[in-house]
Amino acid sequence: MEINHSVQGRIGTSCQTTITAGRNTIISDEPIALGGKEEGFNPFELLASSLAACTCATLRMYADRKRWPLTGVETEVTIIRSDSTTTTVFTRQIKVSGDLDETQKSRILAIANACPVHKILSGTVEIQTKMD
Repeated sequence: MEINHSVQGRIGTSCQTTITAGRNTIISDEPIALGGKEEGFNPFELLASSLAACTCATLRMYADRKRWPLTGVETEVTIIRSDSTTTTVFTRQIKVSGDLDETQKSRILAIANACPVHKILSGTVEIQTKMD
């Protein structure tokens, strides 16, 4: 199955970028040290946010389908990248709330590793760039 998601980004003379997807809008900006005003998530925070949001939503939907007593999920994602290598490391820390047993917690971890954004980031990524 092929799924198509599309966002549009617009930037003017400052570092602030308006990003739209359908009816939704968010702002991205660079830190002050890089010439921005730090009025939105920087691009790396947006990338980490995708993994955090997908992880939380995937676990919520799975627990709901299984009727497990999951009352909350917190996911923190850190990205460490090296300018000297092509290696980027995502560290994801997941905290679940609710009366889950060890078997359920183990399954939650496996499901987190199967969230769609995790699969994209750990798979082969190809970027095709076109210009008008």
